[in-house]
Amino acid sequence: MAKKSTIKRWKQYSKISGVGSITRRYFVMNAFDGALTMLGVVIGAAVGGIIEQYGVIISAGVAGSIAMGASGISGAYMTEKAERTKKIKTLEKAMLTDLEKKGIHHKSHQFATFFAAIVDGFSPALAAMVVISPFFFVGFGIPPETAFYTSIGITLTVLVLLGIYLAKISDESMIKYGIQMLIVGLITAGLCIGTSILLGGNLAV
Repeated sequence: MAKKSTIKRWKQYSKISGVGSITRRYFVMNAFDGALTMLGVVIGAAVGGIIEQYGVIISAGVAGSIAMGASGISGAYMTEKAERTKKIKTLEKAMLTDLEKKGIHHKSHQFATFFAAIVDGFSPALAAMVVISPFFFVGFGIPPETAFYTSIGITLTVLVLLGIYLAKISDESMIKYGIQMLIVGLITAGLCIGTSILLGGNLAV
């Protein structure tokens, strides 16, 4: 009963605060960033000739994931808190009353701030870890080259899935959105490879 009551209360907070659309945007944007950031790390390692040193890639990936997660949570929390505080003050002025901090509006905006921050930090970190996950199996016999191409494939798959998710939200063509996200991923990969080669690297996988 307590669990159902809590979920019901969270749904009420979400409806009042309108946090649903905000977190959807945070989820897609930051998962997109996390996936492409790790794509750059993996391609940079391959072009830089250190693809065999999978431990370096894992360390860089995990550290990057933690950094993106911490940055996302703290940045989103402070931003949302400021925006929500402004909304409460604007509402108080419009209503010519002092809304109690224990009231439903304050609780709703506190919930929205916390929830948005968690999504903002969790989505890029999760996407990044998924992208580099093949390198965790190199130590168990999978060739680094296989891990590299698998990582590229996972990244493109994540981007297509994000595109499909956006299409469902907007009630648009899933194929169109999926292809658009895939193209962005391929362009990003090309830019990463080209830039790394210009800096003296050599793609040899």
